[in-house]
Amino acid sequence: MILTSNKKFVQIILIFLGISLSALISCSPPEQRLISNNSLESVDSPNLSPGESQETNQLLPIIQRDKYGYINSTGQIIVKPQFEEAGFFSEGLAWVRIGDKSGFIDTTGQIIIEPQFDSASSFSEGLAAVGIGGKIGYINKTGKLVIPPQFDTTYRFCEGLASVAINGKWGYIDKTGKIIIQPQFHKARDFSEGLALVRLGKQSGYIDQRGQFVIESPLSLDRSFSEGLAVVRSGVEWGYIDKTGQIAIDLQFRQAFDFSEGLAVVVTGPPVREGPLEMADLTWGYVDKTGQMVIKTEFDEVKDFSEGLAAVAVGEKWGYINKSGQIIIEPQFDFASEFSQGLAWVTIDSKPGYIDNTGRYIWTPAN
Repeated sequence: MILTSNKKFVQIILIFLGISLSALISCSPPEQRLISNNSLESVDSPNLSPGESQETNQLLPIIQRDKYGYINSTGQIIVKPQFEEAGFFSEGLAWVRIGDKSGFIDTTGQIIIEPQFDSASSFSEGLAAVGIGGKIGYINKTGKLVIPPQFDTTYRFCEGLASVAINGKWGYIDKTGKIIIQPQFHKARDFSEGLALVRLGKQSGYIDQRGQFVIESPLSLDRSFSEGLAVVRSGVEWGYIDKTGQIAIDLQFRQAFDFSEGLAVVVTGPPVREGPLEMADLTWGYVDKTGQMVIKTEFDEVKDFSEGLAAVAVGEKWGYINKSGQIIIEPQFDFASEFSQGLAWVTIDSKPGYIDNTGRYIWTPAN
């Protein structure tokens, strides 16, 4: 997740576009959480899918009259709207902005860490990145600065390490701030399932936590491992590799996405030919880990499965299907996120709301 200096734009991305709730706090792919030295929370990847689920009884951010507060899963306001900006809860705390400084509150709305930072990200593995004077460091849950501000850009901690940038080069630190893998890469993603995607020059590959290359491939490597497989491509053909670097699902798709709940979104189309493809030429569907198409859809666009449901588009409206491909919630939304803890963000006329897995509003766009 990226922190950017344009907070209003950020919240539009996080809230009004209905991003997956669980993806916001996950160390799982494909969500990447990036913090830059002049920024506040936003999103680095357009392909967000659920990772670890949100905390039980999680509070959810809302906006009323340009102020942010929180509701519970029944739609009851628990923390009244009062903040200029607010993030999702992670590990019991959420960042909020009061004036031009960021701090953290607990689930009662009490300020636990006083607003004092130029920027802040959500907690991950006990630490949160914060911006001070143009550099990024990390605090613990008492607000103590445990890793001094010294980095230009950082990701969150995942599997005990965080990728950080110093003078344009990426490496990895541990929770004491010790450099474990020297800054040397042009790109470095979170660790996921024991491996991290990095780029050195024009070559991409996956490294282990010692910094050793485990997988190097002539194929284009663009995404982290998810459920044991990672997306690869060659030209316009996409497929999957396993953790040995071997092809697990042949390169045959026009596009492919990460696995979630045992299924992955893929796009199929006619054989490669000269000239651009029309959307009408493409078919969206879901494959299992053998590469078999288990749900072939006629929808205009689809998203990952989460909690047994997947958002699908019919024309410009979104609804939800189950794993049999049946429509469970009729297409009616301008945008729809994935489900997490039984709820999903949806928007109508650019106004956000929350629905449960029956399609019932617990927070309506009119609110």
